[in-house]
Amino acid sequence: MRKAGPGERAVAERDPGTQLDGRARVSQVPRPAACDAFLHYRTSKVRALRAARLERLVRELVSGDRAQDPGFVPAFLATHRAFVPTARVLALLLPPPPPPLPPGVEIKKTEGRDLSFNQNLRAVVSVLGSWLRDHPQDFRDPPAHSDLSSVRTFLGWAAPLGAEAREAEKLLGQFLEEAEHAQEEEAQPQARAGPPGAAQTPCAGCPEGCSQEEEGLVQEGPELLDFGVDEVAEQLTLLDVELFSRVRPCECLGSVWSQRDRPGAAGVAPTVRATVTQFNTVTGCVLGSVLGPPGLAAPQRAQRLEKWIRIAQRCRELRNFSSLRAILSALQSNPIYRLKRSWGAVSREPLSTFRKLSQIFSDENNHLSCREILSQEEATEGPQEEDTPLGSLPSKLPPGPVPYLGTFLTDLIMLDTALPDMLEGDLINFEKRRKEWEILARIQQLQRRCRSYCLSPHPPVLAALRAQRQLSEEQSYHVSRVIEPPAASCPSSPRVRRRISLTKRLSAKLSREKGSSPGGSPGDPSSPTSSLSPGSPPSSPRSKDPPPGSPPASPGPQVPSTKLPLSPDLPGPRPLALSLSGPCIPLLGQQGSEARVIRVSIDNDHGNLYRSILLTSQDKAPSVVQRALQKHNVAQPWAHDYQLFQVLPGDRELLIPDNANVFYAMSPAAPGDFMLRRKGGARHTNSVSPT
Repeated sequence: MRKAGPGERAVAERDPGTQLDGRARVSQVPRPAACDAFLHYRTSKVRALRAARLERLVRELVSGDRAQDPGFVPAFLATHRAFVPTARVLALLLPPPPPPLPPGVEIKKTEGRDLSFNQNLRAVVSVLGSWLRDHPQDFRDPPAHSDLSSVRTFLGWAAPLGAEAREAEKLLGQFLEEAEHAQEEEAQPQARAGPPGAAQTPCAGCPEGCSQEEEGLVQEGPELLDFGVDEVAEQLTLLDVELFSRVRPCECLGSVWSQRDRPGAAGVAPTVRATVTQFNTVTGCVLGSVLGPPGLAAPQRAQRLEKWIRIAQRCRELRNFSSLRAILSALQSNPIYRLKRSWGAVSREPLSTFRKLSQIFSDENNHLSCREILSQEEATEGPQEEDTPLGSLPSKLPPGPVPYLGTFLTDLIMLDTALPDMLEGDLINFEKRRKEWEILARIQQLQRRCRSYCLSPHPPVLAALRAQRQLSEEQSYHVSRVIEPPAASCPSSPRVRRRISLTKRLSAKLSREKGSSPGGSPGDPSSPTSSLSPGSPPSSPRSKDPPPGSPPASPGPQVPSTKLPLSPDLPGPRPLALSLSGPCIPLLGQQGSEARVIRVSIDNDHGNLYRSILLTSQDKAPSVVQRALQKHNVAQPWAHDYQLFQVLPGDRELLIPDNANVFYAMSPAAPGDFMLRRKGGARHTNSVSPT
């Protein structure tokens, strides 16, 4: 086969208002098995659409150009809801039906006209087939499902006997069946049980730290830890597999997931919220079972710690990183971590296992360890049969892994924060959507791998999981103080590990897209990606295991605090890990970089909601205010009506002048939290002038 000359390239027609990117594509042509050492390559050009208007993007779906980026169609279908509704895409994609032929006119007279017309129809039908198969929930619009009706009408005359038409009819039947089932459930008068642990939650009228055992209420049936380690771990994995398999990848997009706290957005991303609820349920089960009755002796509580460590180890063997992360987060939380006497009674082997498992979620280099382990688990292949041809896919892949979804949510939020949705000229930034698709495609691949799990439900274990007593954060902390008073807590607990700057993660991610190979793993170890939080001393390396008489020096994940009340007797334990429900933007300890991520809220009834903005060294206050208003979906074109304040510790504020460079005017030692307030608004706080 002839090699392409160095000067050969594909010439693409360029439309106005379109940005194209030519990328080299290498096609490998294998030769006979006897000559596998010698290969021929053909280098061709791939035309990648970087930015365009919506009409041009839709035309690209059915262009049929051989030089088109093969990832364009799946990337568009997976991410289009971030910038356009499904109905709008269908209105541009579906051609109108041809007019009926006059009486007596034969079809063969229109063969010349129908040649290109039929090619376009085949392209549209092909796109619809992929859409219906890969993203069926995009067409859910009860009760009429108008989008799906439009697709069925088109397929009814364009491809009435095709598989796409049958898929559309099948999907409509599923939607109608689910609606009928939901109506039947609502009509049933039976009282349904509340969320797991609801029946065991201490009542609001009880004093703080009061448990149900103290009130004489005892859980009926066996407790969760009465079952074997394998049984508990397998049931947790079964629940995680079911929930992760139902996750809609488009709900993980940063532009979608970041809207979950807006007023009236309770129904946003329901499948992702379900995984969050399960994560928090597992964390609550660990807290409730370990803290348990305050009258337990330290050796008895240590046995519960050891069993949860063994359950976590079994989850690791089952490749369930979601429940593994939840269990470790609970064991690293303040209420459990501070129990000196209980941890002192834990034997050395479980402590060593706990430290090794915690290393999986170390926050060094943007959680590089967790990412590498997950990639290795994805690449793991099952045993190869003897008669399987060399180079073919293995006959059986091991099930899973079930990932910790928070890692992907964080990456997608970072991308949404760092890259703009629109470019100059009202062009949709499709390069951003292509990067998001790379993450969503990996989620879909993991979902396919999870289908190979063969686990059966065990009702007694699931019932014990639902009945497990759940404590709120404050209740957990007060029960912990009843178990071991503050004076008995460990005075030498290790300090909280430093947070990794989100800005440096962004820099590493974006620089990797520019200069490194696409296969590079996130968080290049050769780049300095760690920075100290203000006021925190560097942590010293640990050369040997600590004695069993002290709490384990856990290197687990750093997650946002959940407002547990801290006291001087807690110098360093980790806050409760509920990171999925509220990803936190870490601090930037050093001001030397060219950009950082800040969080901006609005001083109104919903002032506790923040939006993340990428702040560069060139940004002035008016542009920052305008971008913040856009992020908050505030219809306010006049940025000069607002003032920008940096929130400082001690209930103080730093007023940013109207024409100041925000990057240099802000306090580098304070968190990157800002607030927008209308000029003339009154608030009783201590404002600090930058002078």
